[in-house]
Amino acid sequence: MIKSIPSIAQICVALLLMISLPAKAQDTRLLRNPAISHGKIAFLYAGDIWLSDLDGSHVKRITAYEGVEYNPKLSPDGKSIAFTGDYDGNVDVYTVPVEGGDPVRLTWHPGPDMVVDWTPDGKNILFTSGRTRVPYDDMDQLWTVSLDGETPERFILPR
Repeated sequence: MIKSIPSIAQICVALLLMISLPAKAQDTRLLRNPAISHGKIAFLYAGDIWLSDLDGSHVKRITAYEGVEYNPKLSPDGKSIAFTGDYDGNVDVYTVPVEGGDPVRLTWHPGPDMVVDWTPDGKNILFTSGRTRVPYDDMDQLWTVSLDGETPERFILPR
């Protein structure tokens, strides 16, 4: 099961993080999308992805690229962050190690691909896309893409 609704504990920890940020970063109006896993919190601040311990210590900026990142999601093993990146005028799915580094682009569709979460096994990233949209239906569909960026597959719930 893919968990996308934060628990009360996760929300409380995110609020504690906001309170414990250094004085320079205490304007938390720009802090968004906390994702919690393996004792870490990934979050957005000022258009970039940051990572910290649950207590708000060891805050580290993970991305600092031209463009904007959205929806950071920590992998089930806590080693990577999947996110939506708006680089070069296109919105696609990316990953980056929690240590930082260059983002890896996984989708190449001209329409927006928005990260939702990881699959429980950590082998794929679930995202929404309008890539198969028909004229009378403006709903995006769920897709998965593997970490090697193979052709995304439409996600269909098993019956």
